[in-house]
Amino acid sequence: MKRETQVLKIAVFLIGLPVLALCIFLFPEVLSIAERNGEYFYLLPLFIIYLYLTAIPFYYALLQAYKLLQFIDQNKAFSEQSIKSLKIIRYCATMISVMYVISLPVFYVLAELDDAPGLILIGLVITFASLIIAVFAAVLQKLFKNANDIKSENDLTV
Repeated sequence: MKRETQVLKIAVFLIGLPVLALCIFLFPEVLSIAERNGEYFYLLPLFIIYLYLTAIPFYYALLQAYKLLQFIDQNKAFSEQSIKSLKIIRYCATMISVMYVISLPVFYVLAELDDAPGLILIGLVITFASLIIAVFAAVLQKLFKNANDIKSENDLTV
């Protein structure tokens, strides 16, 4: 089991790298292009700050996923700690989804200004992906809670 969780820990790390690269390299570059272009400048700085704000719950959810994998390594998969980690992951994913739903009008305006309808699709994909993750985390949380309750009952009867 250690090998599988190690692979998942590496995957969690690798999932965070592209978002970090976007935050470090792409967002400032887009801002400098907007400064030179002028027509986007009134909207883009606030939007980029908003994108940085959405990275906070994303990385917090990744941290909780890493902790959950550590609990699995320690044979504490069905503990209160792992249930709490899944709850936090669910809240973070819901927060990301809500934040992107709120920002969809800005995606629309930017897509109209640049004549790039794919930009709206990016916002929708992120919204629905985080919503699916939130639902999946809620299902896992309920499953882990039920397993933890059964484990507690068995511990009391023995």
